[in-house]
Amino acid sequence: MTVSRWFISFIVLLVLTLTVNIHCETHHARPDARSNGFVQTAGTKFVVNGKPFYLNGFNAYWLMVYASDPSTRSKVTDVFREASKYGMNVARTWAFNDGDYQPLQSSPGSYNEDVFKGLDFVVAEANKYGIHLIMSLVNNFKDYGGKDKYVQWAKQRGRSLTNEDDFFTDYIVREFYKNHVKAVLTRSNTITGVAYKDDPTIFAWELMNEPRCPTDPSGAHLQSWIQEMAAHVKSIDNHHLLEIGLEGFYGESIPEKKQYNPNSSPIGTDFISNNQIHEVDFATIHIYPEQWLPSTNMSEEAQLAFVDKWIEVHTLDCNSLVNKPLVIGEFGKSFKLPGYSLEKRNNYFQRIYNAIDSSARSGGSCAGGLFWQLLSLGMDNMGDGYQVVLEQSPSTASVIAQQSRLLSSFT
Repeated sequence: MTVSRWFISFIVLLVLTLTVNIHCETHHARPDARSNGFVQTAGTKFVVNGKPFYLNGFNAYWLMVYASDPSTRSKVTDVFREASKYGMNVARTWAFNDGDYQPLQSSPGSYNEDVFKGLDFVVAEANKYGIHLIMSLVNNFKDYGGKDKYVQWAKQRGRSLTNEDDFFTDYIVREFYKNHVKAVLTRSNTITGVAYKDDPTIFAWELMNEPRCPTDPSGAHLQSWIQEMAAHVKSIDNHHLLEIGLEGFYGESIPEKKQYNPNSSPIGTDFISNNQIHEVDFATIHIYPEQWLPSTNMSEEAQLAFVDKWIEVHTLDCNSLVNKPLVIGEFGKSFKLPGYSLEKRNNYFQRIYNAIDSSARSGGSCAGGLFWQLLSLGMDNMGDGYQVVLEQSPSTASVIAQQSRLLSSFT
């Protein structure tokens, strides 16, 4: 080989080596979500780093607002510390407050940085205590603004809208919502420096808390909105899981399943078709028989029978028709109900936990539950009857801790 040919061969080899190294470094810098702590789905199961993942957690919608006020921020730390002590691993909370008291978004695209920093603290603190977050992006109801506030904003911009359900169909309103989604997902945490969309602390995004569109019983408007918004979320963030926020009501895609709904009022949702949308990663149900069932079925036996069937039919649907995991996103027992006792609440929690455990043992889709709601000591003003304060209820804390231990044995 001549010197010139040797030199050319050396240069070619050097270029190839550099190319391989750059490729490897690039791959290392942007690891696949499946191997970097992000919870993923595999069929009807959740997995993280290749291991099964089951949820035992709670709702605490108030975290951002409390974290944004220095005088109440410690309550966020307290509740995460207590939850972690009893093995809880997921919290569901609001990533919205639209034009209400201490708003995150005071008007379309206008954000209160102090409140956003409160949400930063929630994410950072959850990570510190080993708790994942499900973060909901808007409310169906008027609390914390909700879809009604978005419609009001659009009317102020000259849109001729007549109903809060125009949230789902009006182009301007949909753009307002899309912009909010982008603002939250691309937020760079001022404490950790990590963008929300890149933070494995977040378990999943939720499109809306309990979406309903009663003005369109066919379900077409909500179905179209979910398709559009689910694709929008995934176009920004394909690391995290996505769910809708549904309560579980059946619709027109399989009419015979409507027999399982607690009443005949049109809701405009369709548990089957909504959750079959490709970008939706898992399904949710909520359980409130004392609020949902007609007064003729208000006996305790009727309520418990409804609870058992509600979980059973949705688990079977997710096993076969939907082929995605199922999470019981809200359940609880209020001390304001007639005949309430702490023992009844503990038994109710245990009943729901037993259904989750049974599904997990048999390879079913029901992968966990989040009770409503967890508070810390000294938060009586936030109580709604359903609150659990672990320091005040050691027997309930024991039931929760036992569930955490049992689910961890399945992983």
